[in-house]
Amino acid sequence: MMNLDLSFYNWQVISNFVLKGFYFSIMLTIVATIGGVLFGTVLALMRLSGKKWLDAPAAIYVNGMRSIPLVMVILWFFLLVPAAFYSFFGGWGANYRSEISAVITFIAFEAAYFSEIMRAGIQSIPRGQVYAGQAMGMTYGQNMKLVVLPQAFRNMLPVLLTQTIILFQDTSLVYAIGAYDMLKGFETAGKNFGRPIEAYLLAAVVYFIMCYALSWLVKRLHKKIAIIR
Repeated sequence: MMNLDLSFYNWQVISNFVLKGFYFSIMLTIVATIGGVLFGTVLALMRLSGKKWLDAPAAIYVNGMRSIPLVMVILWFFLLVPAAFYSFFGGWGANYRSEISAVITFIAFEAAYFSEIMRAGIQSIPRGQVYAGQAMGMTYGQNMKLVVLPQAFRNMLPVLLTQTIILFQDTSLVYAIGAYDMLKGFETAGKNFGRPIEAYLLAAVVYFIMCYALSWLVKRLHKKIAIIR
């Protein structure tokens, strides 16, 4: 039997090792979600524009990103982008290269997935809604902003939140470039106390509890939206 000892795990360990990584994981999730949705919306509108010179590059980008494992994109960006790029961020660029690289990579990667969600949500709006906006004299931009996108966002909200939960789970992949996320915090604590197995088990439990709770909330939200419809 494996001799597990969890006695090292207390609030001091959490505050000294885990919280820093937890804050970064949450920050990365929020920033990547906001950036991914904004960039993804632009990509979705490009693909729905009906113009080949907009649709083609957006389709290549989305399909290309969705065909590559995230960890490979993280490593490529971190290793191939020259160090001079990070000088634009001042002192932060040298001290937080891994973290900056992770934020940029996640926004670029998740935009491809959010784009497909946005595209499906926009296409789910009945054409009659679009025609009604056109009949009122709205331009394409006004129609999208005032009629289509608000309804699409409401319909897509459960799916967007589910993708955000997946995004949070994927933040553990920044471990590959040495960024200090929540998993890294648990690993560091385990190494310091000579209990790596216990640390990884606790990390798995924390990830499970957080993601299960968020998934339960998304299901509740989905039911409420279904009732509203």
